[in-house]
Amino acid sequence: MAVPKKRTSKSKSKSRKANWKRKAFFSAQQALSLGKSILSGKDTSFVYLNNEVNSLK
Repeated sequence: MAVPKKRTSKSKSKSRKANWKRKAFFSAQQALSLGKSILSGKDTSFVYLNNEVNSLK
């Protein structure tokens, strides 16, 4: 026979939601910082192809 599960407390569900939002905030902040560094030309940590290289093919 099916038995209903216990209810999750408000504090536990709020804590999980806060962690999820925190991860999303930091990843968005990192993506914005990376975009700014690419646009300013100060990027040194990765390699990507320029349009000039692609047009030569």
